[in-house]
Amino acid sequence: MESPSTQAASLSEDKKPRAWGSPQCPNQYAGRLQGAECTERGAMEKARQQWSNPLQFLLICVSYAVGLGNVWRFPYLCQMYGGGTASLVVSFLVAIYYNVINSWAFWYLLHSFQDPLPWSVCPLNDNLTGYDEECEKASSTQYFWYRKTLNISPSIQNNGGVQWEPALCLSLVWLMVYLCILRGTESTGKVVYFTTSLPYCVLIIYLVRGLTLHGASNGLVYMFTPKVEQLANPKAWISAATQIFFSLGLGCGGLIAFASYNEPSNDCQKHAIIVIIINSTTAIFSSIVTFSIYGFKATFNYENCLSKQEAAMRLGNLNLSSHECQADGLLCRVILLLTNSFDLEDGFLTASNLEPMKDYLASTYPSKYSEVFPHIRNCSLESELNTAVQGTGLAFIVYTEAIKNMEVSQLWSVLYFFMLLTLGMGSMLGTATAILTPLTDSEVISKRLPKEAVSGLVCLVSCAIGMVFTMEAGNYWFDIFNDYAATLSLLLIVLVEIIAVCYIYGLRRFESDLQAMTGSSLNWYWKAMWAGVCPLLIIGLFVFYVSDYALAGTLKYHAWDATQGHVVSKDYPSFAVAVIGLLVASSIMCIPLVALGTFITCHLKRRPKNWTSPRLQSASHRCAASTYGGGS
Repeated sequence: MESPSTQAASLSEDKKPRAWGSPQCPNQYAGRLQGAECTERGAMEKARQQWSNPLQFLLICVSYAVGLGNVWRFPYLCQMYGGGTASLVVSFLVAIYYNVINSWAFWYLLHSFQDPLPWSVCPLNDNLTGYDEECEKASSTQYFWYRKTLNISPSIQNNGGVQWEPALCLSLVWLMVYLCILRGTESTGKVVYFTTSLPYCVLIIYLVRGLTLHGASNGLVYMFTPKVEQLANPKAWISAATQIFFSLGLGCGGLIAFASYNEPSNDCQKHAIIVIIINSTTAIFSSIVTFSIYGFKATFNYENCLSKQEAAMRLGNLNLSSHECQADGLLCRVILLLTNSFDLEDGFLTASNLEPMKDYLASTYPSKYSEVFPHIRNCSLESELNTAVQGTGLAFIVYTEAIKNMEVSQLWSVLYFFMLLTLGMGSMLGTATAILTPLTDSEVISKRLPKEAVSGLVCLVSCAIGMVFTMEAGNYWFDIFNDYAATLSLLLIVLVEIIAVCYIYGLRRFESDLQAMTGSSLNWYWKAMWAGVCPLLIIGLFVFYVSDYALAGTLKYHAWDATQGHVVSKDYPSFAVAVIGLLVASSIMCIPLVALGTFITCHLKRRPKNWTSPRLQSASHRCAASTYGGGS
């Protein structure tokens, strides 16, 4: 099939279609739509909302791409390694669970105004004779997260009931989303100024504060010290590619939905480069902030560990100034503490027999050894920095651990969780737009319901389903959605999009379309990426994920053990594995099913012999366009 520009050139002068925005066919590409269909579709496009200015489009793309992953996913990787209906389904699944993170940020924000911060100290037990046992075994920040925020059950089988406080927070954040998207681009375009700019202001404030914290340099040195051996680890490169892929929101439909409100002549190539640069720069910038605070936390814990050991040895009248202690202070502290606690002979414990003797003492005197153990753990700054945490653990445990030890901790807590909330809301606006745009563009829905009603129904249904995450086992279901709802499916969706554009519609035809719209030719770099590099990279990622799941064997999850005060690994039950399979298949199966449905529908519409009806002719033209790549 000829390209649109070739078609236009072959028409006579009196029949030559008008350019973009012509009165005869407003905002439509020349040569695509004619007659009654041009008038109908042109009127629809004329009534379509648009961004007030190109800056709004750029800002909402940045707000969509720069999200919570830049704060809690990219720093973790630094620490470890130095289309269509399918997109609609994926965006809907993401929206269901993603807004739960905003509800948690809102919950912590409300509690940030208390003095002292509720996660800074352990609560008293029921008898008021000491601290809560679960909190003492874990930490005050872990206790507030797992017990006060989630009230988590010991396993995914114990669902429990819906808890009213998390449910109320979730309802409020969904109300916020609805108010932001109520009037389409008119309201979203104004909100995006706030959701994009505020996180950067808070990050700058946190950077200044973080660099002045004691031990910040330890974290920064750790961040910028390369682990050369990891360059040979393929998983490091896979993780880096995956981070960029999912951070930009590829395959979710949000970017396409935003672009549909642009003028056809919008310079999409320039905006794509700007969004990529800002997204990557923000990830590095937020990592500097994170590691400065992380260095402060690690240094604080390390020095606190040393002070506890020294205090314990002073109580036992141990000699801290001996030659051996000056040579290896950590080893000497452990030997002296065990010698004193178990009345051992001087010189009996040495560096060579320390580890087997620790095992012997633990098995022979378990109760006494458990009392001594907190004081003999290895105090190591490197081990503190090596503790890798991502996701909710980084946002709601590690950061709160550092914040509680800062001066004026309430102020820093309010700033941090307000930033998290705005970051999450910015990403939610993009996700909601990806859902609403195809729904409101559908003639079946738009003729029966106004846009405000469609937005309200989407938010209401999503909020109702999201109540699953407010149950006692809700965090386990959250992890399932977070790990499996938009991983393999997005890779396959983007791969199908690339193949459809480059090899079915045709890269040359697509290039001529872009040149006719923007007035500039396509750079060779884009063609090389689309036609070769990107498909191979996505296939590699897809094979890696499938093989990784296959080699992992039984799927596992982390459950909170209140008796031990830490998480333990458990196997997913059969019903949870079935839900995982359903999540992955629900979006992937949309591709062949919709393709089959479109083929059958178009085949049936070509069969009638009476072609005098303009409606049948219009339907036939649309089917041909969608089938052979001639659609707008």
